[in-house]
Formats: sequence, structure tokens, C-alpha cells
Amino acid sequence: MMATRNHAFAVFLLIFLLMPSRGIAAAHATSTEVSPAPPVIVVGFLGGFVKHDNLVHSEVQLAERLRKAYPAGVQVETFENYRGEKARQRILELLDTDHDGTLTVDEKQDARIILYGHSWGASETIAVARMLKRDGIHVLLTVQVDSVTKMGQNDEVIPANVAQAANFYQPNGMLRSERAIRPADPAYTRIIGNFRFDYKTSPYSCKAYPWFDRIFVKQHIQIECDPKVWAQVESLIRSNIGLADLK
Repeated sequence: MMATRNHAFAVFLLIFLLMPSRGIAAAHATSTEVSPAPPVIVVGFLGGFVKHDNLVHSEVQLAERLRKAYPAGVQVETFENYRGEKARQRILELLDTDHDGTLTVDEKQDARIILYGHSWGASETIAVARMLKRDGIHVLLTVQVDSVTKMGQNDEVIPANVAQAANFYQPNGMLRSERAIRPADPAYTRIIGNFRFDYKTSPYSCKAYPWFDRIFVKQHIQIECDPKVWAQVESLIRSNIGLADLK
């Protein structure tokens, strides 16, 4: 009888000792699970009072082409230029891969972000990049097309969290666009170039745009609907998506 009781106790003790170790192992496995990498995030900003989904405009057309070219692993979104904070919140949401509402150091380091825009949208591109700098988040690339400075913003100086920046502009018309962007810190940001286009003698080709654009901001709109400009913008974005995929 005593031997039976001793045997039962030994079995019970063995089970008791094993249970905590299993719990610890399970907890350890949970804590070391790797969250999926966030997508490459591409965000475009529209100029003026143009809606984010207006397909007449090159910013939206480019977004559509990128979505078709990259059906997985790349998230492409467009916003009105007065929706910068909304765009920032969307970027933070996409980076939060464990969905706990807080970005870890690793989630911030995994960020692969590309921002582009035209007119006020180009100015908002740099404003959002600056917001992300305050969040401790890096940006792969910013692209400005005929950037027109919004009140209270600085679209000339590129913040140091941006790795590369490009500027496309034209010098004519009523609106003064940014002609020469520069880095806040050349050690961190490379200016790809300030690329000048001239439409002073070019025939107007943006027939789908409103009549008042043709009268008041003709050259400013011509650079927005110039396929040569947007082919270069798209090439820059695609090359940076490719670099991001290698990381």
C-alpha cells in the first residue's frame, strides 16, 4: 500500500513540476513570435482643392498604376493636401503590425515610406515627412512636383529623416513654385535633383482640366499632366520600392 501511495505521489510531483515549465515555454514562444513586416507605403497628395480619387489628375493615375503593378506588399494611398494628419495616422496604423496601438522601436525601423505630391500637395509631402521625423520614423523618398508653399510650411528644406528627395518645377505663371530644395542635413539626405521644365511655348494639352486652370495657372497645370514628368516620378518611386524589398 505504501509503495502504491509513493508511486502515485511521484507521478503527481512529476506532473506538477512539468506544468510550470510548459507554461514558461509557451510564454517564451509567444514573446518571440515575429510580427509580419509592414508593406512599403506610398502616399500621394493632390494639389489645390482636388479630391483624393479624381482620376483626371496624374497623382491619382500614378497611384492606380502602382496598385496594379504591386498587388501585394505595397500599400498605395492618396489624400487631399489638407489631410496631412489623416495621412500620418494611416501610416502609423500600417506600421503597427502587432495592432497594439503603439509603435515599437522595431516597427519604426521597419518603415519603408515614399511620399509625393503636386502644388500644395508637394508642400504637404514635406510637412508630413517632418511630422514623421517627430515620430522617429524615416522616409525613403519624397518627390515634389511644382511645389507651392502652403501657409506656415517650409517645402524648401528637406528634413533629415528623408533619405532621398527630388524636385520637379517650372518657372513660369502666376504661382511661384519651389525651384531649389536643399537638405536640412546633407549627411542624411541626398537631393537627387531639381529638374526644370518649361512650358512657355508649349501647346496646352490638359484638356480634361477645368477651363479656369487653363486661363489662370496654365503652366502649373501643364507640368501636372505632362507624362514625361510623371514617368520620371514613377521611375523614382519604383526604384525605391525595389530597394525597400531588398531590405
